[in-house]
Amino acid sequence: MSEENNTQAESDFESMWLRLVHMVIIAVMMSMASSLLGLLTVGQFVIMLVKKREPNEQLAEIGTTMGVWMAKAARYQVAASEVKPWPWTELD
Repeated sequence: MSEENNTQAESDFESMWLRLVHMVIIAVMMSMASSLLGLLTVGQFVIMLVKKREPNEQLAEIGTTMGVWMAKAARYQVAASEVKPWPWTELD
């Protein structure tokens, strides 16, 4: 029984280190996504200036998808969810 508990403890320890690796990767991806979202925001503003307040639908959709991804990533980062964001799962 003690050997089984020892194996379980080692497995839990390894999974926590793997979670840390995922968290670091996701943190880097969130930073890049935030920068990209800033660029999209400026681009959308310029487009709206030129097109008399008419937003680009494709940029709006990309922004919405990024927002959903960032929310999913944030939930994983703070352990509110065990579901990893894309690229480990489907992009919503």
